[in-house]
Amino acid sequence: MPVPPTSRASQSRGSGGITLYSVLFLVLLLATPTYAVSRLTSAIDWRVLLGVPLVLSIFAFFAYRSDKRRAEAGKWRVPESTLHIIEILGGWPGAFLAQRQFRHKTSKVSFQIIFWIIIMAHQFLAVDSLNGWRLSKDALRFLKSL
Repeated sequence: MPVPPTSRASQSRGSGGITLYSVLFLVLLLATPTYAVSRLTSAIDWRVLLGVPLVLSIFAFFAYRSDKRRAEAGKWRVPESTLHIIEILGGWPGAFLAQRQFRHKTSKVSFQIIFWIIIMAHQFLAVDSLNGWRLSKDALRFLKSL
């Protein structure tokens, strides 16, 4: 009879996974930014608009995987700031999936706060762009009036 693994690293490796609920939630999170970006196709080639975020998401996914493996092996880690920069640049969907797949960075509250602020910033920018940048223009007018 096989002996179950006892180390924390081996337990966490098998307990991750991307669920249907995660995918549905990601689709909801992507709806507004995707629509906002699709409105740029007259000015920018659609392959660039689709390709850049896709490549960044794939890069983010593998950066998380690498960091998880390094953590398990006790090696130098990928800096959290690097992971956040990839997310800011547009790789947050890949980071979202990687967190669920590898169960990595999901319980570190300070990391999650910044991660969700990045996602909400992308949502805000998408909504604001669809509204003709009204909120951003109002904020700039307010700042100039100070």
